[in-house]
Amino acid sequence: MIKNVKARVWAFDLEWVPDPMAGRLVYGLGDDLTDLEVMQEMWRRGGATEDDPQPYLKVNLCRVVSVAAVERRSRPDGTAALNLLSLPRDLDDVEQVAEAHVVGTFLDALSDHRPQLVGFNSSGADIPILLQRGLVLGLTAPGFCERPDKPWEGIDYFARASDWNIDLKDAVGSWGIASPSLHELAVQSGIPGKMDVDGAAVVDLGLMDDLRRIVQYNEFDALTTYLVWLRLAHFAGFLDDAAYRDEQALVEQL
Repeated sequence: MIKNVKARVWAFDLEWVPDPMAGRLVYGLGDDLTDLEVMQEMWRRGGATEDDPQPYLKVNLCRVVSVAAVERRSRPDGTAALNLLSLPRDLDDVEQVAEAHVVGTFLDALSDHRPQLVGFNSSGADIPILLQRGLVLGLTAPGFCERPDKPWEGIDYFARASDWNIDLKDAVGSWGIASPSLHELAVQSGIPGKMDVDGAAVVDLGLMDDLRRIVQYNEFDALTTYLVWLRLAHFAGFLDDAAYRDEQALVEQL
């Protein structure tokens, strides 16, 4: 369960696809194979079956193509302001589309603003892929990596149950039969869940170079994550009924 709501909250989500370069390097695959052939070999080694030809790969074998976050900032009068942030900003700019720019820009923003992060399976996937791909790309992110001597003495994005990295999956159910999906929680709460795209379809969109739809899907997931967190904050007593209604209206305005 969440313990507090910080002055700046980012409900965030990342999208990633298999990285053919990672497949070539890790499995020693030659340049005679196309990127698609490399990815098919990555899926085969990742446990592909007839029923699941594109299994979920280790995150270090994937490249991040999009990051989205709903930012909530508390005003001095107690009200909130919302903003929707997403990367890459310019889908036609080759430099902005590059993974190093997407990951590096997000990590720099984290270092500058130090928000309270909210995600779904963020401890199990989003935080690890930011760390692992940051290493692979040769980036530096001291603000993201900074850890206090004791969890209660400062911002810590890596500690389990940290106030600064709220993983909704852990907060409401942890693992096993008690663990819901984001879609299951959302639709039962009157919040839109998955629509015409789901996580499995992101790979196909990547193969079609349809980055715009990936970013749109990413933004949608960030909004869904934010609305589920908002409902949890209301459930935990951080928002009364009137404030909860007001903040849902802010999402509609956004």
